[in-house]
Amino acid sequence: MKKITLSLLTIFSLVFSTKAQDGFEQAILGNTKDAGNLIQAYFNPGIEGSINSMNSGWYHTAKVHKKFGFDITIGLNGSFIGSEKETFNIQQALGPGSSITSTSTTASTFAGPDTPTTFTVSRTIDIGGTPQVVTADFELPGGIISDFPIKAIPTYAVQVGLGLPYKFEVMARFFPETKFGDDGGKINMFGIGLKKEITSWFGPLDKLPLHVSLLAAYTNLDVKYGFGSQTTGALTVQNGAGEFGLSAFSFQAIASLNFPIINVFGGIGYNTGNADLRMVGTYTGTFNHAGGTEQVALTPPSLEFKSSSFNTTIGARISLGFFKLFGSYSLQDYNTVNAGIAFSFR
Repeated sequence: MKKITLSLLTIFSLVFSTKAQDGFEQAILGNTKDAGNLIQAYFNPGIEGSINSMNSGWYHTAKVHKKFGFDITIGLNGSFIGSEKETFNIQQALGPGSSITSTSTTASTFAGPDTPTTFTVSRTIDIGGTPQVVTADFELPGGIISDFPIKAIPTYAVQVGLGLPYKFEVMARFFPETKFGDDGGKINMFGIGLKKEITSWFGPLDKLPLHVSLLAAYTNLDVKYGFGSQTTGALTVQNGAGEFGLSAFSFQAIASLNFPIINVFGGIGYNTGNADLRMVGTYTGTFNHAGGTEQVALTPPSLEFKSSSFNTTIGARISLGFFKLFGSYSLQDYNTVNAGIAFSFR
């Protein structure tokens, strides 16, 4: 089985490569609704954590650059996963009358321990004109939290800020399209933000080292991973692929005290975001019954995820000329730590 080296921004690529090929895609042996409920419960903490992580680290000062001044920032965010989100209740996730059952009461989420859970799918299909109950077993893989030194969903970005007239500053962050694997896997990310300093709105405050700004930012992440083809087992796949898209929005009111070496900053605001997860390709399930086996064409579910929360951030920055070293912590739905370096001019 192929694996991808774990890197900061290929977190979902890891899922598509290792977890899908380990059997996660076999959840679609259940009907579309039940399979969707199971996959949604598994992925929720990872995707919600990523939305929170993507919305962090946009600033390390409220002061904007002078016109055409600029900075280059390299930052790392990590959104922490609470222990209560490492597993999910199977009955609550699937609901009564589900086609998917398990002897276990809980299962690991994407952000949980690497402990697989066995499920059984039951379907009633027409065989030779007679309705018959057919079954198939599959194993839901465990989570990936053990792959990280701390229980946090990481994201990484290079960001550039440029000063504009009228106390505006535009920011762009990016991770260039990167291909991986042998089945067309790729990942890319970009974001754009706009900061407007409003210190002068408060009269005498513009004579102090205090700066106040408003910030709006948007980030987009796209990941695709090819499962390739699988010709054996309960689920066979032709040209299978997973596609994941995430959009995150952040709106902040921020302030900073800028001294020659130390800069203390903070902000309050609102973060929101959504994501979608799709599986494409041709999927066929092989089910067991009293007379042998039966093959059934399967339709993978398309899922949508959302996360929104207010947030409060506090941080500090050390300035050594044009070189900056900063860190911050945000209280939000998934508390997030941010750290990085910046090269700032004017």
